[in-house]
Amino acid sequence: MSVEIVDGSTVRSFVDDEAAFNASVDGRFAALDADRDGVLSYADMSGELMALRVLDTHFGVDDGHGGADDGLYRGLFARFDRDGDGKVGLHEFRAEMKEVMLVVANGLGFLPVQMVVEDGSFLKVAVDRELAKAA
Repeated sequence: MSVEIVDGSTVRSFVDDEAAFNASVDGRFAALDADRDGVLSYADMSGELMALRVLDTHFGVDDGHGGADDGLYRGLFARFDRDGDGKVGLHEFRAEMKEVMLVVANGLGFLPVQMVVEDGSFLKVAVDRELAKAA
């Protein structure tokens, strides 16, 4: 983890660079595709979704057993599974990640914000990309 300065334009610029964004998203997709079948099942994605414990802690959806109701995570999975076939293809994953990152960009706005970002996260990639352009 590192502390970085981020604003909406940094994130938006990363998303707009289709080659860089897709390479990053495709890498995450490949890492999640445990059985290497070219699609993500709920089992493939559940660990990543459940790692978002911020939902439990900050939004009051804890089920009392240390984790949010499985329905919450299935709902998140359904956002990625745009055609409802029970699996997430690469294009679905790209489309949802693009939407998520644009929501983050809009939420950040135009004023720089200092925040902790996780190594390897899309935000960290966006910041590193922006720093490389400035150098």
